[in-house]
Amino acid sequence: MKLWKKLAVTTAAVLALSTATASAETVRIALVVKALGIGFFEAANKGAQEAAKELGDVEVIYTGPTSTTAEGQIEVINALIAQKVNAIAVSANDKDALVPALKKAQERGITVISWDSGVATEGRAMHLNPSSNALIGNMCVKMAADNLTEPGEVAILSATATSTNQNTWIEEMKKVLPNYPNVKLVDTVYGDDLADKSYRETQGLIQKYPNLKAIIAPTSVGIVAAAQAVTDAGKTGQINVTGLGLPSEMAGHVKSGASKSFAIWNPIDLGYAATTIAYNLATGKAKAGPGAEIPMGRMGTVKLDDNAEGAMADPFVYDASNVEEFAKIF
Repeated sequence: MKLWKKLAVTTAAVLALSTATASAETVRIALVVKALGIGFFEAANKGAQEAAKELGDVEVIYTGPTSTTAEGQIEVINALIAQKVNAIAVSANDKDALVPALKKAQERGITVISWDSGVATEGRAMHLNPSSNALIGNMCVKMAADNLTEPGEVAILSATATSTNQNTWIEEMKKVLPNYPNVKLVDTVYGDDLADKSYRETQGLIQKYPNLKAIIAPTSVGIVAAAQAVTDAGKTGQINVTGLGLPSEMAGHVKSGASKSFAIWNPIDLGYAATTIAYNLATGKAKAGPGAEIPMGRMGTVKLDDNAEGAMADPFVYDASNVEEFAKIF
């Protein structure tokens, strides 16, 4: 009897030690961005680090390729698989090209989610949209329309031709065009989320359409490049640049009049939410699937639709009345 008690105590001690060791293990979450050196994603990393600190047992690995290519992201993902991270949260450069690498990650027991720019359903557990795609598309067109005193020509400057979120938002913009008869969409061009190419594409639009009244750039790189190109062409006040951008990068262009208004969700919140979701899924605190509700910490909960997608928050408009205040934050 005494021997049995001794064995029981020893077993309990081993189990307690094992449990303590398991709970002390750090959950490693890789935040994979479209490319390094982009302000939007650097702000998202701040939110991710905030979530890691709040959760306590999380290490965020902020990584991505040096240029916005699927090939670069695949290399990064394969390296993370080799490192045996617990979760990968990716903003995709190509929704389909990343799937084989991400499926391999899932087969190795790594939790995979996409955020900002999604991947096909078979390559992830769920996708976090920054906002509702329909609301973003409508807001982009509305901001252009609100600053047109009469019907005018409007062009779109996008990122890459394969960028999931950009293409979805452009589709939503086209859907609502009948609601804004003063907006005449004349062209869509691609700057590949590169400042110099976006600048050149804007120059091309200005030359091709002498009556152009607005440019919608649903990309934080493109909107800054377009505003600068408009300024350099002496078209400030004639061509309004709007779309999605960062307050810190757009404050000067709002002040100059190159941009009347633009919108964005808070990328700090987005990085925070993506990291918190990845943590909850990787640790089994939540499950992804149609109709599931996953906690996002201070951002509340996200409810997933039939495609296991959910929206974080509504887009927010920045203009001369508030841009300076937010420029101090991100």
